[in-house]
Amino acid sequence: MGASHSHRNKHCHSHQSPINICTKKARHDPILKPLNIQYDSKTSKRIVNMGHCFNVEFDDTADMSVINDGPLTGKYRLRQFHFHWGSTDADGSEHVIDGKVYPAELHIVHWNSHRYPTFEEAAKHPDGLAVIGVLLKIGEKNPVLQTIIDNLGQVKTKGKEHMLIKYELSSMLPKDLNYWTYPGSLTTEPYFECVTWIVLQHAIPISSAQLTQFRGLLCTAENEKPVPILENHRRVQRLHDRVARSSCTVNHK
Repeated sequence: MGASHSHRNKHCHSHQSPINICTKKARHDPILKPLNIQYDSKTSKRIVNMGHCFNVEFDDTADMSVINDGPLTGKYRLRQFHFHWGSTDADGSEHVIDGKVYPAELHIVHWNSHRYPTFEEAAKHPDGLAVIGVLLKIGEKNPVLQTIIDNLGQVKTKGKEHMLIKYELSSMLPKDLNYWTYPGSLTTEPYFECVTWIVLQHAIPISSAQLTQFRGLLCTAENEKPVPILENHRRVQRLHDRVARSSCTVNHK
């Protein structure tokens, strides 16, 4: 344990997330493949208030909902998705594009079932997790998101969970799946540097009223004085020697 632990610590501040993606410096990499996403709506299980955000969790006991190709080797199994947001619509995203902050960000978390037996084991390795980051912009009411928002009242306080059957996660994604990718970390503790980040270049809409519903969730348990989750995004980290790669020659906004 000692040796591998110290080895990880040597890098523990150089590959942190999120980052500011500078589109002019992002290098088009012709080796990058299109992202292949196969989500089965039957694998959605429940929505859980984690205290700092809410997770929508999936059955990851088999390769039923997976992603592969893109920058990845082998299949990565869908485990959960969650959002980051701010106290106003002015900020909330974790990744920043050319200095521009978005009001929220969706993270879809997968683990390398091709190489590791469990999510927990995968999270200890640099190629263990793959997270799709999707930026949200204020726009029309998003009907696919509304299904989730309609259930938030059931998980208002920390620790509450509610069944969520047959959620069509694929339909929440933008049609254009061009992306930037870079090696990074979890953006919540323990900040392990185990994530291949895949940040989509096209944002999806959310209405201001829908986003307000996120801020109605509480980071406190049922019997505690209510405290809302007003913001849960980590500040941008230093890039160090990393270069973000782009799946297409023209960077989108």
